Amino acid sequence: MKTQIIGVLFALISFSCFGQYDYAPSKKNPYGKPNPEAPEQIKDYEPMIGTCNCKSYRKGSDGEWGEPVDMTWTFQYILNGMGVQDFTLKQDGAHSGSIRQYDVDSARWNVHYYSSSSTGAPLSHWIGNLEKDKIILYRTQQSPQGYDGYSRLTFHNFSDKGYSWIGEWIDVGNTVAFPFWKIECKRE
Repeated sequence: MKTQIIGVLFALISFSCFGQYDYAPSKKNPYGKPNPEAPEQIKDYEPMIGTCNCKSYRKGSDGEWGEPVDMTWTFQYILNGMGVQDFTLKQDGAHSGSIRQYDVDSARWNVHYYSSSSTGAPLSHWIGNLEKDKIILYRTQQSPQGYDGYSRLTFHNFSDKGYSWIGEWIDVGNTVAFPFWKIECKRE
């Protein structure tokens, strides 16, 4: 009888504890699921959930796109389906990722970027939203020449086959855009 009671108590404790992780990545859902209690914007990143094989291109000092770097880019729901995390594994060893949370009060995404090459500074932070068929994020940033402007990151060209991403510096008036990084991703 004592063993049965302990078994029932363990089952009740396990059920109540693990129920709080119903939307986290698991064997059944390796990339997690959106929590129905999350803001509806949690699904903005749905086209990217999963792992893609990608080609990353950086613009060189000569203004030309460099040779592509192979990488994988994985997006998953975290915080029991209340946030989104992404991470990259790059052939050149420069790994990175972001934690993405939607702030209902400000009606925008807050994106905190981390990288294996910059571990000591506070995390870089972008803000933005889904605009029509693109996710556009901004961060105040001066150009290398000292002009005021923004870093603009855009996810676009979503399909069942993958998506595209571009990083650009834009001026305050949004009249000059200088692309500095682009990534093309294909589903595994």
